[in-house]
Amino acid sequence: MRRGVIGSDVGRALEIVRNGGLVGLPTETVYGLAADASQKTSIAKIFSVKGRPNNHPLIVHVSSLDVARTWSSQWTHSAELLGSTYWPGPLSVIVKKSSIALDEVTGGHQTVAVRVPGHELALELLQQFGGGLAAPSANKFGKVSPTTAQHVLDDLGDGVDYILDGGPCRVGVESTIVDCSLEVPVVLRPGGITAEAIETLVALNNIDSGVSRAPGMLLAHYAPLCEVVLVENMQQAQGSLGDANSKYRILDASIDPTSFASAMYSLLRQCDLDGIQKLVVVQPEPIGIGLAIRDRLTKAAHGSKNQSR
Repeated sequence: MRRGVIGSDVGRALEIVRNGGLVGLPTETVYGLAADASQKTSIAKIFSVKGRPNNHPLIVHVSSLDVARTWSSQWTHSAELLGSTYWPGPLSVIVKKSSIALDEVTGGHQTVAVRVPGHELALELLQQFGGGLAAPSANKFGKVSPTTAQHVLDDLGDGVDYILDGGPCRVGVESTIVDCSLEVPVVLRPGGITAEAIETLVALNNIDSGVSRAPGMLLAHYAPLCEVVLVENMQQAQGSLGDANSKYRILDASIDPTSFASAMYSLLRQCDLDGIQKLVVVQPEPIGIGLAIRDRLTKAAHGSKNQSR
């Protein structure tokens, strides 16, 4: 069977993951590289194809809150509140792992991250599969996340067995990750559900940016090939161009942060396709979805600097 094919056949995707293969999975956030979370050999393929360090934990995608509970030995009240309110949706919760969570999935931690994605095709596959699918973003490690099926094919080619085409991702940035294994939950990664929304349900500690206990927490991540410069207003953007000898582009994320978030990764990829050497981005205010945008852009900027050295 030919690999690296884009289609909408959920039955074919189901057969592939049941037999230990890899599927490009559309979600509302970004496309995931999905494999059976109960098979060590399948999980190893994810790390190999992505070039991802194998001590980085993966998020387990499941079809329902009931299934999510089976992945935890200590399902907390905060996890229950958040899951029952925001699932299916762009939220991952970290909880104490149960015996079904492999060390290969958790990165050796005693916790596991789970979520119910808010995309019809993903849910259809998960409901038919019954178990959990580990699914980090379907791109090479540290690079720009994919938000279309074509992005997955461009990045991974025949490294993925089949790509389910669910159209462009609606949210466009990865899920919010909340550590609910703690007495007072902590947001480890801002994302599609804002901290302000979460705080209407549970008290939160300050947002954590410490050790890598969750995906996407490295300082250099989501990086395009071009240099990324971040500014706070258009005047700074113009001033950052200098003599402007390089081919540059200015993007303003402050006008409509929600729309920018859904298009952000496609815009970063387009800059590389267009041969842009310097991308200047006016950042949104650090509230709501703006916090997630600033997080991703900061990591993209740091990653682009590392590549230029």
